[in-house]
Amino acid sequence: MELMFIIWSMFLCVLVVTPHCGKATKDIFILAGQSNMAGRGGVLNGKWDGNIPPECKPNPSILKLNTKLKWEEAHEPLHADIDVGKTCGIGPGLAFANEVVRMSGGECVVGLVPCAVGGTRIEEWRNGSHLYNELVRRSIESVKDGDGVIRAVLWYQGESDTVREEDAERYKYRMENLIENLRLDLQLPSLLVIQCIGFSACQPT
Repeated sequence: MELMFIIWSMFLCVLVVTPHCGKATKDIFILAGQSNMAGRGGVLNGKWDGNIPPECKPNPSILKLNTKLKWEEAHEPLHADIDVGKTCGIGPGLAFANEVVRMSGGECVVGLVPCAVGGTRIEEWRNGSHLYNELVRRSIESVKDGDGVIRAVLWYQGESDTVREEDAERYKYRMENLIENLRLDLQLPSLLVIQCIGFSACQPT
């Protein structure tokens, strides 16, 4: 239930980013945040069940930047080589990319840059931290060949900041700082940052 809500929420974001797609260049999206972005769908007791929803199937028009900074065809789990030490499963990235391609009539080549790490607080993504530096480094590398444009950062994070009241109260300030720093360091003053949200359906107890 939660994964499908996330996917449909992100489909709405496609309406914002689809019109600029074209065959001449990759439309690049940075995937950052914690476990919901890294992908935990289908993971139970530390094992991924291997089931891939139709929305998350591989597509030759969707690439991902791997840890060796090489483009390859994207497939689930997208973050398996990034969020190491944990079991990754289905996340929202491929579903989003497939919808971008579909809504473009197949004209898009989408490049995904996985950067998410499970269990992280937004403070761990502050300017100068390892996670922030890796996000910036991978983002810059994604456009080094001149055949791509960074269209947006998809940010799905926040659960770890609900544990302490101080973190929750400072979240807005830290999020604004993160966006400002990314726009500065990537030299993209109008960089779109899409903050993804989800919910868990209430179940009878």
